[in-house]
Amino acid sequence: MNELGLDDLNRTMSQLQETWLPLAMQYSGRLLLAVLTFSVGWWLVGKFTRALLALLQRRNVEPTLHSFLGSLLSVVLKVLLLVSVAGMVGVETTSFIAMIGAAGLAIGLALQGSLANFAGGVLILLFRPFRVGEYIEAQGVAGTVDQIQIFHTVLKTPDNKTVVVPNGNLSNGSIVNFSRQATRRVDLNIGIDYGDDVKAARAILLELAESDPRVLKDPAPVVWLASLGDSSVNLSLRMWTSTADFWPTFFETQERAKERFEAAGITIPFPQRTVHLKPGRLSDAAAPQG
Repeated sequence: MNELGLDDLNRTMSQLQETWLPLAMQYSGRLLLAVLTFSVGWWLVGKFTRALLALLQRRNVEPTLHSFLGSLLSVVLKVLLLVSVAGMVGVETTSFIAMIGAAGLAIGLALQGSLANFAGGVLILLFRPFRVGEYIEAQGVAGTVDQIQIFHTVLKTPDNKTVVVPNGNLSNGSIVNFSRQATRRVDLNIGIDYGDDVKAARAILLELAESDPRVLKDPAPVVWLASLGDSSVNLSLRMWTSTADFWPTFFETQERAKERFEAAGITIPFPQRTVHLKPGRLSDAAAPQG
């Protein structure tokens, strides 16, 4: 019995050697190469992700985007690495890739609006058409940028309302940035009566601009006769100031101009219409018909 059992064991070992040893010899090299590729690839993914984050930080990209892009890129690269390693050891990856593609398509169709907003947020954070703290006008609203999020941008209006604008619409529409340039031109339009002295009114406006320390000397302020209106001669004072001083300069100069015009006897007329009635036609219209 002992000899019979020993013979069976020997035959089993021989069969295992004949069956599994060639397979082990065949796949051991692939397995070793796959393990090496996985280790090196995992290290490269981490290094590449850190390099991207450092680049974003050097370009002063919004911190909100740093961790998100780093995590997203790391996950995508690691999935690709796992698929590649699985293919190296002989695992069929075609159906696996097809499944990932189908899942991605289904998710993309379900989240079209969110993906568009996400893409718009990435573009805004990368190209920076506006920054936090700047005053912009877009999509029919205007306000100071309070937050730039992945899907939305939060604005605060001058009367302290909070407006949330989807990034997809922002990235595809026109944006007016009032804070990006260091200087802005103040256009102050004032009408005077047709009987008043245009040269005297122009001199007053120029004196107001030139005496204001907030108004830049270059370009120098100018006053133009902008138009001849229905009830007034319209003058346009154009002067340059720093962006931070734009609104104080606009409002205070307008108030001072009114005071100086009143002191000089120059009238700022309100809209009016002169009606001439002809007595003959009025009596004809009032006469009874019969």
